[in-house]
Amino acid sequence: MSEPLGSNNPRIQQLRRLAGRRSSRVEEGLFLVEGPTLVAEAVAAGWPLSAVYVEESALALVPTGARPTVVRDGVLAKVMTVEAPRPIVATAELRSLPLPANATFVIVGAGLSDPGNLGTILRTAEAAGADGVVLTAGSVDPFSPKVVRSSAGAIFRMPVVVDGDPHTLGLPLWGTVATGGVAYDQADLTAPLALVMGNEAHGLPADFALDGLLTIPHIGRAESLNVAMAAAVLCFEVARQRR
Repeated sequence: MSEPLGSNNPRIQQLRRLAGRRSSRVEEGLFLVEGPTLVAEAVAAGWPLSAVYVEESALALVPTGARPTVVRDGVLAKVMTVEAPRPIVATAELRSLPLPANATFVIVGAGLSDPGNLGTILRTAEAAGADGVVLTAGSVDPFSPKVVRSSAGAIFRMPVVVDGDPHTLGLPLWGTVATGGVAYDQADLTAPLALVMGNEAHGLPADFALDGLLTIPHIGRAESLNVAMAAAVLCFEVARQRR
């Protein structure tokens, strides 16, 4: 058995780069998968992993089918971005599943900036049966560690188009606004469509061409819903109507 890797090993330095900068992930064509659950999700989905690292005392966490490189205890905990890390990390190939040519239900993130929101939207989109997610230029990196964690494995199963133009989808684009749109439960959402979710602070881009607007009516005084929560309400309304 080879000597466990220490913190100064170039491969550990690579993990630090992948955990931090989007440019490093793009340049190296890899992203970080943290923890035994997500590594197991990646393996089960058949996602290409270039390496799996595990600390000496955590070998029991390695999922079936993974071939790990052993790291000294305490090294991975300093690399990982979670508060209470379980010391197993993989580097995964930076790629996206293709959007189906016959897609009839797509979520569009128009300038989303919060990684937790995007991860939750990916998870919700998968659960509601969406065909994929399209992110416009300037949106948060879907392969950042927080998005990957928040997606709960959906990132390995949901098609995600990065820097995409939703106007090329060939689907009617329904934007979501706090007020002034058609009440979401009064609109016909059974036909093919793309739901466009705007930026958390600024909403939809002013020059974004849309085919219609949807609103979730409010009873309380809250000005608007969190974008991930709004996406969940709308996604499951689409799913309900299509049942």
